Amino acid sequence: MRLTILGGGGFRVPLVYGALLGDHAEGRVTRVVLYDEDAARLGAMARVLADQAAAAGVPDAPAVTATTDLDEALRGADFVFSAIRVGGLEGRAADERVALAEGVLGQETVGAGGIAYGLRTVPVAREIARRIARTAPEAWVINFTNPAGIVTEAMAEELGGRVIGICDSPVGLGRRIARLVGARPQDAWIDYVGLNHLGWVRGLHVGGRDELPRLLADDGALESFEEGRLFGAEWLRSLGAVPNEYLHYYYFNRDTVRAYREAAQTRGAFLRDQQRGFYAQAGRPGQPAGAALAAWDRTRAEREATYMAENREVAGVGERDDSDLESGGYEKVALALMRAIARDERATLILNVRNGSTLSVLDAEAVIEVPCLVDANGAHPVGVAPLPLHAVGLVTSVKAVEREVLGAAASGSRAAAVKAFALHPLVDSVGVARRLLDGYAAVHPGLAYLR
Repeated sequence: MRLTILGGGGFRVPLVYGALLGDHAEGRVTRVVLYDEDAARLGAMARVLADQAAAAGVPDAPAVTATTDLDEALRGADFVFSAIRVGGLEGRAADERVALAEGVLGQETVGAGGIAYGLRTVPVAREIARRIARTAPEAWVINFTNPAGIVTEAMAEELGGRVIGICDSPVGLGRRIARLVGARPQDAWIDYVGLNHLGWVRGLHVGGRDELPRLLADDGALESFEEGRLFGAEWLRSLGAVPNEYLHYYYFNRDTVRAYREAAQTRGAFLRDQQRGFYAQAGRPGQPAGAALAAWDRTRAEREATYMAENREVAGVGERDDSDLESGGYEKVALALMRAIARDERATLILNVRNGSTLSVLDAEAVIEVPCLVDANGAHPVGVAPLPLHAVGLVTSVKAVEREVLGAAASGSRAAAVKAFALHPLVDSVGVARRLLDGYAAVHPGLAYLR
């Protein structure tokens, strides 16, 4: 099989390639095509992947080619993995600065920052979806591009059910809490429901029994994993659920905004500076074998250790534990998804897919994040119990915002873009919304289409 990776110069590409190196089954990926607009990043990443293949000692490692021609990259693809970043990390850092100057959150997928990122990304994602439909109509698309829910819904307008969104947050959360109750993650059914970066674990079923009430009653267990420490045992018991870590931005918004404003550097600025150093080092000619991979490993370790540092500061929980430093496993989700579709190996995965009739409070086209059964015909959402009212409020409010982003990107309407900002529960001011859009338009040429 041939896998095309859009954003092939991106930092997390080695995670996907590493997962492919461990797959030796019939019908596996034999060729990987990296596509990126930045030839220098492509060259650096190709060196890292070559080091990976050599270190793994795999004689039949998937062949890697790189190109800056999108149609060439897509032609003949069986699967397309989309992980682009419109505006790069400089754009992310600007999103954070503009929002924080207005006293609101600028995180890349939540609040004002997520809206700005979506307004830049949706037009590009739609064009990519059209190119895929024309050039590789039989390909399945796995979307990891953020904001993943909005982008998956935008691409689904062209590709229907052949685009499926993935995220590592629910995967990591499910794995951590399953182990806490003594179960192997693959033996637990995680009752998870919501939107991307806005979901809750409402049940943890092992051997036909829901173990979540037992977990919620155990202070020691709740204090032993990332989400338990972030939210605190009392709040988790009040909810009767374990929220996705990104809900910390909602439940502790004022505290988090204050911490981000007081930080020496925003997350986007930190990653921008960190990755500049990495790509300069990995792309340097004449390096010894293994040097590029070693640089990537060091950079990744620092990246993971500092993840959501401000949120942990607000919660007073200190540095991340070793168990929290494990990758959420999105590369394993991508591989399991490809296997299930290509080989009809049925799997159950938490994915971003069209709602259909799964959540009655949303329409059929809305992309939601829920457990799905996957087979050769794609991903099929599993029926879930209705959301409690507090969750209905957040899910429907944020979905309304996502729809305004999609509408603004399609029409170029400034009014729709302002409405998206103003309706978001973490902005809640029309005046601030207008100033945010003006601020973003001033720093992002890609928003010139809004009028």
